[in-house]
Amino acid sequence: MAKQNQKEPEKKKDEEGCWEKGTCEEPDLFGPLFKMPNKGQFKFSLWYFLLTLFILLMINSLFVPTPDSLVGFSEFKKKIEQGEIVSVQLGDNFYYGYTAKPTETKGPQKVYRTVPVNDPTFIPLMDSKGVSYTKISEKGNAFVNFLLTWAVPFLMFFFIWRILFQRMGNLGSNVLALGRNRAAIVAEGTTGVSFNDVAGCEEAKEELKEVVDFLKNPMKYTSIGGKIPKGVLLVGPPGTGKTLLAKAVAGEAGVPFFRISGSDFVEMFVGVGAARVRDLFRQAREKAPCIIFIDELDAIGKSRMNVLGGNDEREQTLNQLLVEMDGFDSRTGVIILAATNRPEILDPALLRAGRFDRQVLVDRPDLAGREAILKIHVKGVKLAPDVDLHKVARDTPGFVGADLANLVNEAALLAVRNGRTAVTQADFTEAIEKVIAGLQKKNRLISPEQKRIVAYHEAGHALVAAFTEGADPVRKITIVPRGIGALGYTLQIPTEDKFLMTEKELYGRIDTLLGGRAAEEIVFGTVSTGAANDLVKVSDIAKRMITEYGMSPKFRNVALNQRQPTFLGPTAEAPSMYRDYSDATQSYIDETIASIVNDRYEKVKNLLQEKRPLLEKLANRLLEAETIEEGEFATLVHSN
Repeated sequence: MAKQNQKEPEKKKDEEGCWEKGTCEEPDLFGPLFKMPNKGQFKFSLWYFLLTLFILLMINSLFVPTPDSLVGFSEFKKKIEQGEIVSVQLGDNFYYGYTAKPTETKGPQKVYRTVPVNDPTFIPLMDSKGVSYTKISEKGNAFVNFLLTWAVPFLMFFFIWRILFQRMGNLGSNVLALGRNRAAIVAEGTTGVSFNDVAGCEEAKEELKEVVDFLKNPMKYTSIGGKIPKGVLLVGPPGTGKTLLAKAVAGEAGVPFFRISGSDFVEMFVGVGAARVRDLFRQAREKAPCIIFIDELDAIGKSRMNVLGGNDEREQTLNQLLVEMDGFDSRTGVIILAATNRPEILDPALLRAGRFDRQVLVDRPDLAGREAILKIHVKGVKLAPDVDLHKVARDTPGFVGADLANLVNEAALLAVRNGRTAVTQADFTEAIEKVIAGLQKKNRLISPEQKRIVAYHEAGHALVAAFTEGADPVRKITIVPRGIGALGYTLQIPTEDKFLMTEKELYGRIDTLLGGRAAEEIVFGTVSTGAANDLVKVSDIAKRMITEYGMSPKFRNVALNQRQPTFLGPTAEAPSMYRDYSDATQSYIDETIASIVNDRYEKVKNLLQEKRPLLEKLANRLLEAETIEEGEFATLVHSN
């Protein structure tokens, strides 16, 4: 870390013209042809040339004699018959008639011009009237013809070609620069991030501190024959801080940091990606010890097995990466960090020992981790005395670091919108609801009848949750529309992080979801479309209980499908499930799902029939206040 306070050496260019600190500037072959590089001198631009050409064409059109008027062929013949035209020049495109012979006049003569017509009587007419006529060749101005035929098309082609190459990855016009890597080189110790800026992933930090220690004290490991892993793969859902961890490693180690995305290797030209991989590792060896960080590794590291319509460019890039990772020794001080949220689609050859030896899971933070992350993000935010970050962390299960950063920002914006100078606990509560359920839509007009249906629907959810064992506690009930299509919602937040669920808790979740529709049927004698999303969740839970969790009566403790672990859900390369059972078993699954849902629905209806007075009281209170908080709901429930 002592290197951070030292003055950076003056930037120098290497043999290829690349800056020692910073990205490599790709030269422009054509730039020097059009402007002078030194400041203070006249810069010639191609636009000046085009302006000059336009002026010359204008001068040519103004000062070269041209016919005065264009007349019809019949009128042209009439002027010959009247004796007004005494001389005619026959061109390929036009006939020119003169009112006085060019050899007899000293002043300007009037000229008539007409388009030729195949008229056999025209020549005899001129002979009879004594009109002299000659044949001329209309070649035009040779210089103008050269410009229009060769110079202008060439310049247009040149500009189109130049713009296309600039658009294709900002490569300029130098095709030789295609093979250069696009890594952003950060000077040693200047990433601006340390391990103190990372929270919520303590286990991952401990793993990476070993990498930092090796880069600082390599002799401690090499003296006893130990080898640091060549590559460390950071795996986790989006937003958990994988890229931030990589920056922290570079900031703590105080070494140069090469950062590049997997998509930067891929180009439309086959072989360019492999060339960039070679160039990246060459520069890394020259600046060792250093860190290479490849973000979104799955862009080039997809498995080469069972892929229809393979991509030759991506496979060549992957092959070159595999070769380069085998071709260097970690004792040289080059460490490879990579991040992905789709490890299941990576090529097995990339994950084997000797390449990415270590996989570090950067998972969603727990309660303590979320609180630590919030403390980092609120450092520059003015908080009111009533703010309880522990409560905010408790109310945000499943949130990752990026979600919490967005939550703090939303709370600050809400405070400003409401005219406050500090963020209060109410701002955090509203921000949580805004992130989870969407923007509040107070101006949406709902008829009184539909409002009654929504009130009884949400009251049914809340009452079933309150009287069902294993259900999450109710924090808020509202009939204020939020988000897309949500006319109301019941907010349930678990008291602690749950990493598994019991069979009783799953049934409790099904009962709570069915409570809304059951309440509608009891009160109104019919059902509405408002439970569509609830039914989707109910069917999914029931299906998983039978096919994945082995909770069906017939196939107890038997998994009827194989689900591969993914962070982003099913993908084409890693499908979530496939049938490995008969049609008869599929029929049993469908019947059992329907049986479970129907049984739980009848149970919920019986419960709400028993609590009908409380259901009416709760729905009427919702229609009056539109929102019921946790404390008021508990009072209403326990008072009956």
